[in-house]
Amino acid sequence: MVTIRLTNSKTRKKEAFVPLDPTNVRMYVCGPTVYDRAHLGNARPVVVFDVLNRLLRHVYGAGHVTYVRNFTDVDDKINAEALRRRKAGAKGSLEDLIRERTEETIAWYHADMDALGAMRPDHEPRATEWIGAMVAMTADLIVKGHAYEANGHVLFRVRSYKDYGKLSGRSVDDMIAGARVEVAPYKEDPMDFVLWKPSSPEEPGWDSPWGRGRPGWHIECSAMAQELLGASFDIHGGGLDLQFPHHENEIAQSACAHPEGSFARYWLHNEMLQVEGRKMSKSLGNFFTVRDLLDQGVPGEVIRLVFLMTHYRSPMDWTEDKKNVALGHLRKWSWLKNKRLSDPDRKFTGEDVDPAVIDALCNDLNTHEALTLVFKMASQVELDEVALLDSPATVRFFDTLAFLGFTVLAPERQAIRNTLESTLTAVQALPRLQDRFDVLRAAAMVSKDFSSVDTLKSALVAAGVEVRMSKAGVELVPGPDFDPAKLEALQ
Repeated sequence: MVTIRLTNSKTRKKEAFVPLDPTNVRMYVCGPTVYDRAHLGNARPVVVFDVLNRLLRHVYGAGHVTYVRNFTDVDDKINAEALRRRKAGAKGSLEDLIRERTEETIAWYHADMDALGAMRPDHEPRATEWIGAMVAMTADLIVKGHAYEANGHVLFRVRSYKDYGKLSGRSVDDMIAGARVEVAPYKEDPMDFVLWKPSSPEEPGWDSPWGRGRPGWHIECSAMAQELLGASFDIHGGGLDLQFPHHENEIAQSACAHPEGSFARYWLHNEMLQVEGRKMSKSLGNFFTVRDLLDQGVPGEVIRLVFLMTHYRSPMDWTEDKKNVALGHLRKWSWLKNKRLSDPDRKFTGEDVDPAVIDALCNDLNTHEALTLVFKMASQVELDEVALLDSPATVRFFDTLAFLGFTVLAPERQAIRNTLESTLTAVQALPRLQDRFDVLRAAAMVSKDFSSVDTLKSALVAAGVEVRMSKAGVELVPGPDFDPAKLEALQ
């Protein structure tokens, strides 16, 4: 069995991954707060940990991995959106409007992440379905002296956990000096954080020993991870922005509630996303959601490819140039599927993966190196003669793509198929244009007048088509800058 090595945020070292139980490798990833569409930054950890999930299933077996990603469906932002809707005239109670909004947003999220080729986790718990577990954990922390009730709230005593700050590498006093913390008269210490808070009559709330209220954000993930994965599990992941305070607080409350366990043994954090070299921000006008890109005609697989071209621990910059490069690769793969397979609709399982790609991913999920190998494989498949349809190298190439989440124009990926329909139509027109080029070239060889040949060649090159001429004939191949719209006048 190959060895996976991962950079553990808690130790700041690259370590060999050794699961607690190889027959049940367990991973928890923090999911979205479902009040609005997922923006591009929200999507990066989805793709990163989707690749890790695929790798774990490949190494340990698909039935031996449990992947959990939650939905936070109780939150002040959700409440505010429901109130806005009610003021705008929406009918129903506030609770009805909250439920309507979260159901709608979860459906959006699934559709958008499906378009990126992300497999759905084994479990997607909603916070509102695990309130009982959160109340029980909170009560247990009070009994053990790690939490206290004050003014209708329950707060965690940060200084009761001696290892607080190890994940982020800061002491409690440094954090107080350098961070903005909520100052409340009922807090024993400025760093203490909320486990439970009261709800107004209009806000969503549940009965508890401390009155009607709702959980704090951090206790949600701790309780759901405990219930679904146990007191000790293998991997906890999320964006770097969650390392403090969310993940730091998760560790503290989980370790104190279940001292017999280790909570997560390996912590992985992906770096942040920028747009054209700047932080994504509404004020800068460079803020957009995944759906914005999909609606603009950017295929989900292009977004996925741009993400994976950068190592997960490096800041990722979304640029138009990167998008176009990724689109060029996807078009080439689509062309190869129609050119080098006897059945372009053949389904690939992702089982016959190139071992070198697996090795690259086992090296701290090095997707950049893995894709470099994939690009070389594509070049080799392109060089194969037509007679070598379905060659072992071709089959392995498409299996490797499927393993990485690129199914390329699969029927179930309707959004991508529709987006690339014009491209595929244009690619299918290339053989006719190639025949026309051959006829013009043969006539020019006799007349010595190559003006028609040069005109057609210039038009093809302007459309991003590579014109490859040899003694054997002419081959037209869509290049990275292929623009199917420019072929319409030639057909």
